[in-house]
Amino acid sequence: MIKKSYLLNRLTPILILILVSGCGMSGKVAEQNIEFVVHDKGEIEDIYFCPGDNCSKAFSEFLLSAEESLHCAIYDLDLEGAIGILEEKSKKIDIKLIVDTDNYEYVEGLDFVLGDNRSSIMHNKFCIVDNKRIITGSMNPTVNGAERNNNNLIILKSKRLAENYEDEFDEMWEGEFGKGDRTRMPVVYINKTKVENYFCPEDSCGEKIERALGEAEESIYFMLFSFTHTGIANEMVMRIFNDVEVKGVFEKRGAGSEYSRYKLLEYQGAEVRKDSNGGAMHHKVFIIDNKTVITGSFNPSKNADTRNDENILIIKNKETAEIYLEEFKNIWENYSETE
Repeated sequence: MIKKSYLLNRLTPILILILVSGCGMSGKVAEQNIEFVVHDKGEIEDIYFCPGDNCSKAFSEFLLSAEESLHCAIYDLDLEGAIGILEEKSKKIDIKLIVDTDNYEYVEGLDFVLGDNRSSIMHNKFCIVDNKRIITGSMNPTVNGAERNNNNLIILKSKRLAENYEDEFDEMWEGEFGKGDRTRMPVVYINKTKVENYFCPEDSCGEKIERALGEAEESIYFMLFSFTHTGIANEMVMRIFNDVEVKGVFEKRGAGSEYSRYKLLEYQGAEVRKDSNGGAMHHKVFIIDNKTVITGSFNPSKNADTRNDENILIIKNKETAEIYLEEFKNIWENYSETE
């Protein structure tokens, strides 16, 4: 893995923003917080919502597109078609697969597979093809994930984002789970679309989501499998106090727990529902002001923020937000219920 000290040699073109600097009373220069902003060609290629879209086919086609390398970090995998593609591809190109050890049984016989090495979970769901394309979102490539649960998949083409995901993958492949370097390029402009990319726990994903929610001026819509994170819930309450509409769907099984933020948000004036899907409402999505989407593997919880291996994308693109908004409306109208 290339260390951060070589960053300036690798990032072209690059804009370095010095966000905070100054002198304290002692005359010493305060620590500078520097954010690297990178511009990159590419695109948001496709977005899929399971089970309405054929997510299994979309995932398999993504794997099949690999010509040189295919690296995947996946919490759970049991789709026979996807496993077969990985096996066949491994005879010709560089294939590496990391799976959480709790779900190792379907792939333990493969010689290109690594399990995580600790009790906390490796909860990522991403693959990188040929160092230039990424698939991520909430879907585990399993029968339930593709055919029963409400999930999302997003495919992005960006060499810079792919580098971020490769860095994270390499850390885990070398045995560094639940820790590692912070993301080298957290802000990537894909053409004119601003995409922020973070990995938990090292990038403090909860704080990044709180900051994004704090920018809401009109609305926050959400679809969440598990929601227990105190700081994120408090930020949403503050938005309610500032006349921002907060509206969302919780997975029913966790919404009634003592740690869930369902009752808190309901009490504070948010319009909240529990899902009515026979499977699971497995999304991890926020939509802010109908122009920003947060997605990835991250359930807003303390474990996801401080212990698990996770990833998030914060995408500032109105067209993308409109696509996710249609899924939110679908869940709200067809797969949710009031108490």
